[in-house]
Amino acid sequence: MSDEKIDVDIPAYDNKGLPPPSVVEDGPIEGEVINVSGHKQELDRNFGFWSICAIGVVSDNAWAAGGGALIIAFYNGGGPGVIFELIAVTFFYVFIGASLAELASSIPSSANVYHWALVTAGPKYGRVCSWYAGWWNCLAWIFGTASSILWAANTIIAMYSLYHPDYTPQRWQIFVVFLIVCWMDASVVMFGQRIPPKLATLACCVCIGGVFITIMVCAIMPATTGQGYASNSFVWTEWNNQTGYTSDGFVFLAGMLNGAFAIGTPDGVCHLCEEIPEPKKNIPKGIAAQLTIGFITTLCFYIAILYSITSFTDVTSTPIVSLPLAAVYQQATRSRAGTTGLLFVFLLDTVVTIPDAYLTAGRMLWALARDQATPFSATLARVHPTHRNPFAAQLACGGIITLLGCIYIASAAAFGAFVGAFAIFTTLSYLAALLPHLLTRRRHLRPGPFWMPARVAYPVLGVASAYIVVFNVVYCFPFALPASPANMNYSALMVGGITVLLTAGYVWKRTRGYVGPAPKLDAEDGVAVAAVRVVGKRGKAA
Repeated sequence: MSDEKIDVDIPAYDNKGLPPPSVVEDGPIEGEVINVSGHKQELDRNFGFWSICAIGVVSDNAWAAGGGALIIAFYNGGGPGVIFELIAVTFFYVFIGASLAELASSIPSSANVYHWALVTAGPKYGRVCSWYAGWWNCLAWIFGTASSILWAANTIIAMYSLYHPDYTPQRWQIFVVFLIVCWMDASVVMFGQRIPPKLATLACCVCIGGVFITIMVCAIMPATTGQGYASNSFVWTEWNNQTGYTSDGFVFLAGMLNGAFAIGTPDGVCHLCEEIPEPKKNIPKGIAAQLTIGFITTLCFYIAILYSITSFTDVTSTPIVSLPLAAVYQQATRSRAGTTGLLFVFLLDTVVTIPDAYLTAGRMLWALARDQATPFSATLARVHPTHRNPFAAQLACGGIITLLGCIYIASAAAFGAFVGAFAIFTTLSYLAALLPHLLTRRRHLRPGPFWMPARVAYPVLGVASAYIVVFNVVYCFPFALPASPANMNYSALMVGGITVLLTAGYVWKRTRGYVGPAPKLDAEDGVAVAAVRVVGKRGKAA
């Protein structure tokens, strides 16, 4: 890259109370590499195109995510609910993915929605929108990571239960396993900066290979054992509503939460924008690959396991309530060894993909800290000189996830709340960037390589925003009626309570150091060379 000084044409909306786009916390140095986030490039670019696609598949890990949260769809419709709710929710996430891809192609920042909301909302509302977008997204990934760790812990307990029929799982025992998995995967991210790119490719192979093995076993074994398969009607047409709600239409909509949790992470690859080459071109491809592979593998997985079920009652009454997949595998194989083998595949897939979820959560917290949006910002924003990563931010994520594990000990319903909070927080963070983008008719963004024509963009943005608004209300209803402390949906309490705290935090921080992100919109392929002076529209130094 040339060391020649450059003049930056600052868009008008950046000159009304917001910091100029090229300012970093320590001030730019002539010739220093500045990324599109407006900060100096501190992280190594260890990821390539294929590893970023792998990160997309792994961070989503759709088939395992859907399998882990399968109990939601089982109660909300049975076999048809599992399949058609996934198809319906994927339809809407295509619109969300396309909308995010357009933003990522224009502003390829690791903070993604946090920076996008600042720009799309304009100078008047940009700072407050970015605050909520950033925090909602960060918390979503923390909740999602906690859910994945909980599946792994439940899988280990389920494998033990197979060989000890009289054993009744206790939540504190699951929590102990939760802690072991939590900090084992956290250590991989904190102490092995060069491991995630290599692990991503390996984990992608495990993810794809794992679902292929599971599908083949569930498709072949019922015929081998002589137990046969479920009927076509059970899989495709026999609606099974066990929620207590009288409206099957509402039950279908509520059950879409399972599919949303399975494929609802189209922003996963965007958090590594500053660590891959040509992010403006590669990130939209990564989003497309993630959604496509996630949907196909999950749909095939669902069909295979549904046909292997011969007793739906045994599945819904399993003692490990948050992992009915163990009962499904037991019916498919009719042997402890076969069930253990399939559970081990599920466990391996989950354990090797958790570091990528950790990576995403930590990068988001780090991005917030760089702009003074967190407590202890100076510490959380620091890149460790030896480990070459935001070590403190990753450590903080591990601590928060541990606290969520403690909540699980207090209430088993917390698992459903983790799933619901993840789906709601992610989509709210998207909405904070997408709705202003639609309402301002996309005038605040400089088009990137992926830019939809207006006749396509507005319907796409409209459908994506409408889905988020409507379904975030649906996902807050109780999981079943009559509502009780055991089956209550605490997602609304978590999301609402945390959002109130975030509002108080914004009121406090907006006059005490928080000025919002400062994306550098002229950076080519996500990077630029800093100049001594930045020239505004009227030729005045900014």
